[in-house]
Amino acid sequence: MRLSRITAPAVLAALTLALVTACGGSGSGGDKAEDAPSPAPSVSFAAPKQAAAPAAYRKLAKGEVRLEQGPFTDRVKVTGSALGAGSAVTGHLAVTSDVSELIALELSAAYYDADGNLLGTGSFQYAEEGHDDHKGAHAPAAEGPGIDFKVQPKAPLTGTPAGAVLSIPVLVNE
Repeated sequence: MRLSRITAPAVLAALTLALVTACGGSGSGGDKAEDAPSPAPSVSFAAPKQAAAPAAYRKLAKGEVRLEQGPFTDRVKVTGSALGAGSAVTGHLAVTSDVSELIALELSAAYYDADGNLLGTGSFQYAEEGHDDHKGAHAPAAEGPGIDFKVQPKAPLTGTPAGAVLSIPVLVNE
């Protein structure tokens, strides 16, 4: 008799577990459309208003301009980059992924002193739509093998730059 009192609740618990498990939809007899997870809604985020501030670079050689790896660096070739007078970073950028025309480009430069301290930033923008507005004035040309660029600091730098890091936050081509 004593065994029945212990066995009855255990059997009842086992049957309840089996019933719950069987009704959970893990069997193969259910409708496959009901078993499929619902698709996640698409989410879009607003583009950042400006590029993130670069980290301090302590291993820049005097006068070095380094191209920071980013989402567009495998699509371009930057040549002749130099840190010149007035802290301007100059060079030439060519799109290498295809031969389509350059529509929009933004280059950012972060200027560092010899100790790797950030002194300030600057940027260069090119937009195909704005190219026609500069009749008679010197404007960068994106036709042919690329575009010459000159990045100037936005504000006076807090010291004398020893080097600069160039990044490409925007690159649009056809």
